[in-house]
Amino acid sequence: MTAGAPGALDLGKLFAARLHAARARPYLATALFALHTVESRQVPTMAVDRHWRCYVSPAFVDRTPVEDLAGVWVHEVTHLLRDHHGRGDRVARQRGLTGLGERLRMNIAADLEINDDVYGDGLVRPEGAVTPDDLGLPEGELMEDYLRQFRLGPRLQALAWLDCGSGADGLEREWDLGPDGAHGLSEQERDAVRFRVAQGINGRPGGAPKGWQRWAEEVFHPPQPWRELLGAAVRSAACGTGSGDDYSYGRPARRSAGVPGAILPSLRRRPPRVCVVVDTSGSVSDAELGSALLEVAAISRAVGGRRDLVTVVSCDAAAQTVHPVCRAGGIELVGGGGTDLRTGFARALRARPAPDVVVVLTDGQTPWPERRPPCRTVVGLFPRQQLRRRSENNPEYRPDSPPEWARVVTIG
Repeated sequence: MTAGAPGALDLGKLFAARLHAARARPYLATALFALHTVESRQVPTMAVDRHWRCYVSPAFVDRTPVEDLAGVWVHEVTHLLRDHHGRGDRVARQRGLTGLGERLRMNIAADLEINDDVYGDGLVRPEGAVTPDDLGLPEGELMEDYLRQFRLGPRLQALAWLDCGSGADGLEREWDLGPDGAHGLSEQERDAVRFRVAQGINGRPGGAPKGWQRWAEEVFHPPQPWRELLGAAVRSAACGTGSGDDYSYGRPARRSAGVPGAILPSLRRRPPRVCVVVDTSGSVSDAELGSALLEVAAISRAVGGRRDLVTVVSCDAAAQTVHPVCRAGGIELVGGGGTDLRTGFARALRARPAPDVVVVLTDGQTPWPERRPPCRTVVGLFPRQQLRRRSENNPEYRPDSPPEWARVVTIG
């Protein structure tokens, strides 16, 4: 059917609305023009699937002003950028949510996440767009949070028509063309679009709402499974060349057979020794110190459960006593002053027997040793909203970044 035939999709009007949306939200332009439109009389308004197709009702386009259509364009592409389909699938598995009613709740919750800051500044709020204020809920929360705060009932009957497609909640629709249909984006292409949009937002940090800025930060620096990463980093460091290697006559080397009358020692791998330096300066909160004790227990498990091989040094501007690990709850962390972890490194390296791995748990507000220690080093960083802290005595002070020779894992 051609664009000019009766009842056909008015592509001129639809694309004019997309151009209006791109001008109002230039950082979303890459995503808006990556969507492929599909005419469909099965969708109530506009809907998207996870493969970046946008299904459009011709009747909806005919009766909707261009300014309102621009807002719908932004709304639908936001579902895809924020991975509401993938998140909806995960929530359904984790909470045991099944049925069309629960998927409608996910769609509504995803709309609440989007609609609290998507309109205004050149974008008109379309008729029927639900916001957190409409349901008496706080703004600025995520789909997963909103799902816990409302249930379907009489007051939401007016939203029964709502259907933004499988791209909004993960449940495939009968009109979806599927992964093998035409004009769908591959997973790599979808990731590339998200990355380009995030680049545009980070390039102009003042030009996007805070919700979009948080999203862009997560695209560049996705949340890490930090406990697994920290354990893996410790195990990797402990298994490095020279870590835990020793000679023993308890089992003679096989090459002794080639040297008659001599017994040669064999090289064995002993369990690695780990020293944990905990930053106890005033800038580290009690909650972070509690988290540090949990990490000491996790580090003990990472080296095979031998707690006698793990020691702890608490350090602010000066290093304190070395504690062997009997149980994490019995370790006393002393400090509360300034920060100079160089003394902690020196105290850890003076221990006998010497550690094979040094693990530092800190907020990073410290000077670091100039030289690489003679053993592997892992730094667990407590996150900070403001990476650049100023000192009252020196407003130009900037803390040093962890050195290149350390393996760095963000905690939390």
